[in-house]
Amino acid sequence: MSPITLAGGEHAVLLIHGLQSSPAELLPLAKRLQQAGYTVHLPHIAGYGFEHGDTPRSVTHWQDWHAKALDEFRTLKRQYKTVALGGLCIGATLSLSIAAELGDEVAALTLLSTTLWYDGWSMPWYRCFRYLGYIWPIRYWYTYKEREPFGLKNEQLRRWVAREMAHKDASMVGASRLNLPAIQEAERLIAAVKKTMSRITAPAIVIHAVEDEVASPRSAYYIAQHIGSGTVESVMLHNSYHMVTVDNDREQVASDTIRFFGNVLAQHTPS
Repeated sequence: MSPITLAGGEHAVLLIHGLQSSPAELLPLAKRLQQAGYTVHLPHIAGYGFEHGDTPRSVTHWQDWHAKALDEFRTLKRQYKTVALGGLCIGATLSLSIAAELGDEVAALTLLSTTLWYDGWSMPWYRCFRYLGYIWPIRYWYTYKEREPFGLKNEQLRRWVAREMAHKDASMVGASRLNLPAIQEAERLIAAVKKTMSRITAPAIVIHAVEDEVASPRSAYYIAQHIGSGTVESVMLHNSYHMVTVDNDREQVASDTIRFFGNVLAQHTPS
């Protein structure tokens, strides 16, 4: 998968996609941000994102994900007046990790369907046994098959994704299967982020679906209560599941992010 850059103005936004997914799931938001005047960069992180031909042994450590995202941010910071940061699912968790390290260098955060617990209503009952898989050789051959509703409340999109998943190894919402090494590293990242969240100072908007089937609103509530940012806004969506950037509320996700970023920039721009 290739990174995507949408050219715009002097203020940039770095958007990080979800675990074993691709920048495609963030394109609707990225295009709206570009229309609002931002330059938007969507990297693809090897060992974290989806790549045709990858195996469970292709997964790298979460510290490698962090290092790559940090490098992407610093590259933008050298070129643009400000850089805001955001992501979807584990991409939002990774954004929190970067923000905890960089402090005021991050202009603002948009945290979408942030996953700090895999506790949504569609998670399989046997998920607790994944810890056994982490220490047994099974971790290299067992994969979790993505299934209905694929993070989508929109039934038309869900049918399209189901057809894609049936014949391909990925769709616009990510890989058709998640492997255990990737999930294990994501949970290690989550544990690290919970310990450093109080260090984050960037203004943050937390957007989460009430009916998120992967990560319940518990994750959003936790961020609002524990993040160190002086400015935090929470938005709860009522017509989407986990994939909020492409589901029914995608326009609200974009509008709220653009409004929030604009307000933050206005507060720091001399009149």
